[in-house]
Order: sequence, then C-alpha cells, then structure tokens
Amino acid sequence: MILSKVIGTLVATQKNQALRGHKLLIVQPLELDGTFLGRDLIAIDHVDAGVGDTVLVMQEGTGARQILKCEDIPVHSVIVAVVDGMDIPDTKHL
Repeated sequence: MILSKVIGTLVATQKNQALRGHKLLIVQPLELDGTFLGRDLIAIDHVDAGVGDTVLVMQEGTGARQILKCEDIPVHSVIVAVVDGMDIPDTKHL
C-alpha cells in the first residue's frame, strides 16, 4: 500500500462502463514525514475520501478488482482507507 495525499478530483464525461458510478481522485504518494514522493496517481475512491485527506492506496490490479467486486473493471489503484493519524516511533532510541 502507498501512503498518499488526495490533491484533486478527476471528472470524465466518457469512461469505461465498469467505471461509471465510481469517483476518481488524484493522489500524490507521501514519505512518512509528509513530503511528496514520486508522481501523481489516479485512484478509484472506495472510502469516500476528499481533497486534503491522507489515504492508503492499494496499487495492484487483482486486489483492487477484488475490493470492488468486479473482475471486468480496468483499475490499478484503489483508495482503501482514510488515515486519521500515524504514530512512528523514534528508531534512534531502539
């Protein structure tokens, strides 16, 4: 899974039939310290996330299709959780 920040929405007037009814969001992967990492992704929202939310994105086609319960959907990335908080222990003292 990839820790990410929702940075926008994507609206498409024409899309694959299997994608109809699904909200598409633009997410930016994050480092654990909150800095942006890599490039933007488009993900199907499965948890009612919104712009500004920190989320977990599953980026694996078969798993994504299992979560959406649809084998015909052309998808690679799905938002599976909204992150309420993180607790990262200081590893210097371990």
